[in-house]
Amino acid sequence: MAMNREQRRYLQRQGQLDDEGNPIATKREQRPAAPHERVTPRQYVSEVNAELRRVSWPTRSEVVNYTIVVLVTLAFFTALIAGLDYLFGEGVIQLLRLGS
Repeated sequence: MAMNREQRRYLQRQGQLDDEGNPIATKREQRPAAPHERVTPRQYVSEVNAELRRVSWPTRSEVVNYTIVVLVTLAFFTALIAGLDYLFGEGVIQLLRLGS
C-alpha cells in the first residue's frame, strides 16, 4: 500500500498502523441480527391505520389546483411535441424533394 508520510502519520495516530507502518488487523464487532417478529393481520391493519392517520392529506382545493396544473402542463407538452414532430416531418420531406 503506497502512502505518503502524512497519511502514514495520520493512520498511526488513529491506531490503524503500527510503528513500522504495517496495518493492524482488527476484528469488526458483530452486530446481532434483529429478531424477526411476525405480526397478525389484525395488528398489521391497525398499524397501517395508525400511520395513515399521521399523513398530512391535501385539501380538496389543493387537489383541484394540482390537477389543473398537471392537465395544463400535459396539454402544453403534447402540443409542443406534436408541433415539433410536424415541423421535423415536413423538413425531412422537403430535404427528400431537394435530393430527387
